[in-house]
Amino acid sequence: MKTIIAAYSKDLRGSRLRLRSLLHSISAVPIFLQHHLRTFIQLFSVLQWIFSFLIMGLLSLGVFLFLFFTNYWPISALYVSWLVLDWDKPETGGRRNLWVRNCSIWNYFRDYFPIQLVKTQNLSPSRNYIIGSHPHGILCIGAFCNFVTESTGFSQKFPGVRPHLATLAGNFRLPILREYMMSGGLCPVNRKSIGYILSQNGSGNAVVIVVGGAAESLSCHPGITTIILSKRRGFVRLALENGADLVPSFSFGENDLYQQVQFSEGSLLRAAQCKFQKLFGFAPCFVYGRGMTSCQSKGFLPYSHPITTVIGEPVTVPKINDPSPHIVELYHEMYKQSLLKLFHEHKTKYGLSEDAVLQIL
Repeated sequence: MKTIIAAYSKDLRGSRLRLRSLLHSISAVPIFLQHHLRTFIQLFSVLQWIFSFLIMGLLSLGVFLFLFFTNYWPISALYVSWLVLDWDKPETGGRRNLWVRNCSIWNYFRDYFPIQLVKTQNLSPSRNYIIGSHPHGILCIGAFCNFVTESTGFSQKFPGVRPHLATLAGNFRLPILREYMMSGGLCPVNRKSIGYILSQNGSGNAVVIVVGGAAESLSCHPGITTIILSKRRGFVRLALENGADLVPSFSFGENDLYQQVQFSEGSLLRAAQCKFQKLFGFAPCFVYGRGMTSCQSKGFLPYSHPITTVIGEPVTVPKINDPSPHIVELYHEMYKQSLLKLFHEHKTKYGLSEDAVLQIL
């Protein structure tokens, strides 16, 4: 009897171990699938973002033009009528939509790289700000994620402050794209739009300007930290005219997302790039990143490289209706020194060597 009981107990323990092993193997499958699903959604989030800002506007314009010559022409006619009535809306505060800014797709977009926002100083909601964003990179991915979405927690880190990322005004003339951009809090990078936000929209506004602009993208190369700032004084004048404090920010890792085909100075292709940029406001860069299925293959997706955007110490700016060139130069230099301080204090924390230098053109 004891022998039978012992054999039964041993068999029962073996069955339990096999059952436990089977359950463990079954439970491991969803985790495996979850990882691949998460990776797929991250890729999709980046793809839809690239599509939205590079293709959506032109595609929508083509569709509306096509519909004008079909039986569905009333759709285009109605939208054009709405566009005429709503033409100035992007320059008068836009239409921010919290659902779009808080959409969960941006969390996957953030995790693809990943991207984080670092706060070094408080920003009072009783003041207005112009935040300088450096560097431009190829697609301003760090600036978009941190200031157009809430995936990195801007509103939690700076309660009461509303960010408005300024971009090319021409984007707001394209159907559908303009609505999408306004919903995220973007605004045209012109005097009328920025002046309205800083003077007629109350306090607690932060207009984010990528100071180097599209020209800076031509100097975007992995491992090289170059920004265009020396001759950019318009944002300082705007800050003085509206009494908005100047705040530097730097996105470490922004220049490492793409490889750029570099043309030598003085070459015809380099000259054509610069001429195109002056005429149309953006530079036609020849870049490549990773492929869809592998990080080793070449493609149009950005590399999965960490981006850390650090917001530095504000430079307090008085309100002067007509600032003299001397005053503008004074606050421009103060801003420049604050940016250099931010860069040197944080460069070793976020992937740069101790001897890395910020080259300012």
